[in-house]
Amino acid sequence: MDQKIAILFMPDDMALTKEKTPLMLQPILFCPVLTWMFAELMGLGIERFFVVSDVRAHDVMRPYIPAEADVTYVDGAKHGSELQKLLKGEKGRVVIVNGAVLPVGVFSGGAVYHAEAKECCKVLKEHGAFAAFPKGAEIMKGFLPIGDEEELRAAQPMCRQKILEKHFGNGVNIMDANTTYIDPRTEIGSGTLILPGTILKGRTIIGKNCTIGPNAVINNCTIGDETEVNASQTNESTIGSYTTVGPFAYVRPNSHIGDHVKVGDFVEIKNSVIGNGTKISHLTYVGDSDCGERINFGCGTVTTNYDGFKKFRCTIEDDAFIGCNTNLIAPVKVGKGSYIAAGSTVTDEVPEDSLAVARAKQVNKPGWAEKWRKLHEKK
Repeated sequence: MDQKIAILFMPDDMALTKEKTPLMLQPILFCPVLTWMFAELMGLGIERFFVVSDVRAHDVMRPYIPAEADVTYVDGAKHGSELQKLLKGEKGRVVIVNGAVLPVGVFSGGAVYHAEAKECCKVLKEHGAFAAFPKGAEIMKGFLPIGDEEELRAAQPMCRQKILEKHFGNGVNIMDANTTYIDPRTEIGSGTLILPGTILKGRTIIGKNCTIGPNAVINNCTIGDETEVNASQTNESTIGSYTTVGPFAYVRPNSHIGDHVKVGDFVEIKNSVIGNGTKISHLTYVGDSDCGERINFGCGTVTTNYDGFKKFRCTIEDDAFIGCNTNLIAPVKVGKGSYIAAGSTVTDEVPEDSLAVARAKQVNKPGWAEKWRKLHEKK
């Protein structure tokens, strides 16, 4: 494709965000229509975009347009003269997109076409707008015009099929297409298995030979090769290679999990760094923490990072061993190679290669239980 410039005409409702979400910004498979359009056109080789709309809509659109896109916003009321200036001296063909369209492999009916830049300028000069097809214009196939919400909903099965076919072609194994939902911005490496009930959202990148699902939700994450995410949710984080997450784990935003890590059942990680080889097997909360490599977290460990007013961070260094039912009262540091006895509440720094015991001494009272039962039996 030799077209390098596209002119996109936005619908009139783009400036009416308070009353109703504009059609161009409504999501289909988690992705706004406007973002779909830009991603498809950039994939076809478009390098520059002229977006024509009411000036009030310019700021509204920016968050939905890829940051790397070269975009010039054009005032809809003056677009005829402004586009002539922008196209003056340009060579090659220009793509014109009228309104909301979705790239689902069907005939566009004239909503998307391309023509020589000089012929576009002639039409603009004569009519002040694209009131007629430029000479030599050719309709582009593959785009479905969308006029309202009903048509948007009707297009979803075609969009799903287009996404699935792309990943099938890249060597991804999707076991049950009927229960899998994938955002068009998501990338998946070859050899990866997607199990039923999986939802992949946003700009998620999944490596090669992974196993995702069943019943996994991954939102805006980057995941390395050979990693498994089983029946868990991960959000706005990075997860390394050869790592296992789940079942029933919850990775919250701004977490960075390394390679060969185990994040087991009923584990929650939030705003934390987890170093390579660390094991967090079950029933543990790690929040606002910087954790080194090869740490062992015992069952029931909690980083108590919030005092009701402020958040504080824990630092746990390489090769530390955290016993079961440990509370780490942030801010606190656990030194390299140290051990924490099960049932401890740690409030002070633990030096390297030390054993920290922070629990009351056990007291046994012989016969107490028998007396307690007899007392209640009398009552």
